[in-house]
Amino acid sequence: MPKLLRTLALGFSTTLVLSACQSAADGSHPAVDQAPPQPAAAPLGESAPMQPAAASAGTLASTAPSRTPSEEEPLEILPSVDDVMEQLGLTGSQERIALGRQLFHDTRLSKDHTVSCASCHDLRFGGIDRTPRAVGIRSQVGPLNTPTVFNAALSIAQFWDGRAKDLATQAGGPPQAAGEMGSCFEEITGRLQADQGMVQTFAKAFPDEVTTASDVTKERILEAIATFEATLLTPGSRFDQWLSGDQNALTDEELHGYGVFKEVGCAQCHYGPAIGGKTFQKLGQKNPFFTDQQLTHADLGRFNVTQDERDRHAFKVPTLRNVALTAPYLHDGSVATLEETVRLMGHHQLGLELKPTQIGQISAFLRSLTGTYDGKPLDGAATR
Repeated sequence: MPKLLRTLALGFSTTLVLSACQSAADGSHPAVDQAPPQPAAAPLGESAPMQPAAASAGTLASTAPSRTPSEEEPLEILPSVDDVMEQLGLTGSQERIALGRQLFHDTRLSKDHTVSCASCHDLRFGGIDRTPRAVGIRSQVGPLNTPTVFNAALSIAQFWDGRAKDLATQAGGPPQAAGEMGSCFEEITGRLQADQGMVQTFAKAFPDEVTTASDVTKERILEAIATFEATLLTPGSRFDQWLSGDQNALTDEELHGYGVFKEVGCAQCHYGPAIGGKTFQKLGQKNPFFTDQQLTHADLGRFNVTQDERDRHAFKVPTLRNVALTAPYLHDGSVATLEETVRLMGHHQLGLELKPTQIGQISAFLRSLTGTYDGKPLDGAATR
């Protein structure tokens, strides 16, 4: 299994970071600690492990799928939380994780005390908000769809456009975004420093660093949130069980779907333990996606970060884990169903017109990727 990448990504919330404590009337935003330079969006499959050439939709084999995974499957079982913590260089003490969980749900990180990280990344509902585009304070609607926070620690860059380098950097964006939480860390740290109970919680989480209220800093707030988010893995999907040797974990339709998924080329971008999140790809790789619609600034994707024409309309490839729970889909939340998303990706990314049977099989396979959190199925009532 390949080692996890150290620079992690997450397409969390959605709007550009605008400081609410500074004037944002001119549309400026504070500097974001960007991810190390990445290559321009790769042509399909360029950055992926070697895969068989994609077959046409009409020439796929109809033989029965193997019930035994090979040793070279492009999709992998999730690593452990301890392994992720080690790769990220985080201190995963229970006290620090608990503090991060508390801050993740704390509305004091927003200007008017109405929005928390969990408002958009609801852990009960697949780590999303179930809306086409994120909604911030005063019911402001952002330009992009909220990706899931689950398994975010396994991706290559933060946000859809990859503008932040790691979990902590990403966590610092939404609190300062005028259209999201609308606050700033001067306000946030002041509120938390005034709460003696919170100061004591910080002292337990950072025992060698926090001795007074002034030691509750932006950096420690973000490190705690990042530490909690690094635990948000969802193991135990039926597909993981199949990879682990349970030959009866998947139905014939799901196995056929996995075979089609690989054969048409989906696994050239969606691979690894997160089943995505490792590359940036142009939306409209084979057939244009942005044609008869008015473009927004957000539609430019990674171009907004790199100013490289090759990155125009490129976005981070999303994870497919728990994808059955994270509708609506795409960067703008414009597609309501999983089946329609599969059809569109076949057309725009692979240049294929998938048959209804193939779409159904791939969708069935994708539904086998729903995992567990805190020991409970995500399609049930997961804990917050």
